[in-house]
Parts: sequence; C-alpha cells; structure tokens
Amino acid sequence: MRAAALLLVTLCVAGANEARAGILIRVDKSTQRMTVTRDGQTLYDWPVSTGMAGYSTPRGAFSPSRMVADYYSREWDDAPMPHAIFFTGRGHAIHGSSHTGRLGTPASHGCVRLAPAKAATLFALVKQEGMGNTRVVIGGDETAVAGRAAPRREARMRREQFDQDGFAPTVRVTRRRAYDPWGDDAWRPVGAAYPSPYGATYYSYGPSY
Repeated sequence: MRAAALLLVTLCVAGANEARAGILIRVDKSTQRMTVTRDGQTLYDWPVSTGMAGYSTPRGAFSPSRMVADYYSREWDDAPMPHAIFFTGRGHAIHGSSHTGRLGTPASHGCVRLAPAKAATLFALVKQEGMGNTRVVIGGDETAVAGRAAPRREARMRREQFDQDGFAPTVRVTRRRAYDPWGDDAWRPVGAAYPSPYGATYYSYGPSY
C-alpha cells in the first residue's frame, strides 16, 4: 500500500513537471524507446537500452544534475559514456553507446543508452535549452521486453559461435526463413551451389537457423 501511494505521488509530480518542462525526455522501459519533446511538440523518437536484469533503471521524474561530453565510467572499467546527461545522484545517466546492436533491449547497468549520434544531438539540445528547463521521466518495466528479447539473444549467440568456429550461416533470401531446397535444414558441403526460385544462385556455408 505504501509503495502504491509513493508511486501515485511520483506520477503526480511527474505530471506537474511535464506541464512546466521546456524539454521533456520520456523513457518507456516497456518499449525501450525514448521520446523527446519541446513545449509539447515531439522532436525525436529513438530506441534505447535501459537496465538489464539486476541493474534496473530507476523510475520517476528527474532533473539533469550535470553534463559531461567526454566521460568514462569509473565503476565499469573506464567504459566510454560520451555525451552523458546525469539525472540521479547515484550516477545514472543518458549517454551514447557503441553497443547499437542491442538498442531496443535492456542491456545497460542502469543507465539509458543511445546511439552515439543521437546522444550528441540530445546533449546539444539540453545544453542549448538548459538543464533547469529539462525533465527526465522514466516509466514502464524492463521485464516486459526482456522475455521478448530472449529468442533474439539466443540467435545472436548462435551466430557469434558460428563466426568463432569459422562458419557463416546459410544465406537467407527472406527475413522469415531460409530457402532450403533439401528441406531438412542440415549441413551441406562448403561451396555447394543450389538454384534459388528468386533467380540467383546461393551457396551453403553452414546450417540454417
């Protein structure tokens, strides 16, 4: 009951902050997306990565406390955090990340990751408008998207393992399934050619998955 009352107060405060914010940065952990508005008009809608299991990004309404264009994490082996906008006293920040392939899924240690160019754009916008005229509102739940991301993580791990073993996956002709003329999705001799119904010849280098 106390937690529910606290969440209600937080949402009320967030609503009041949104009403007076020039720049509003909203992060939805359930969809892993960020929207940026200025005076109620949407400027950007970007994929992000929030905290993975065990490192949840805090929910609530925040004001940026400091900005550092070229920052390295002291806690996580000097990991680069370019164009960092810090919004909690515990060191949570919105920042650029080179792990762009994981954007759209929970993957951080609690920060909000953006593609580097988008982080630079947001940094410049907040610097221009002022931290005092910017609000960060974070809601949603990472676990809602974590389950959907699991199959994608497993497929990526299989691809990485095949690359390490010196194999490449069979060429796909659609996003849904590979064209497999043998019908059994099995291994084929390296360089084995087969015709495609799409008017080209493809070669088998490993298993389709």
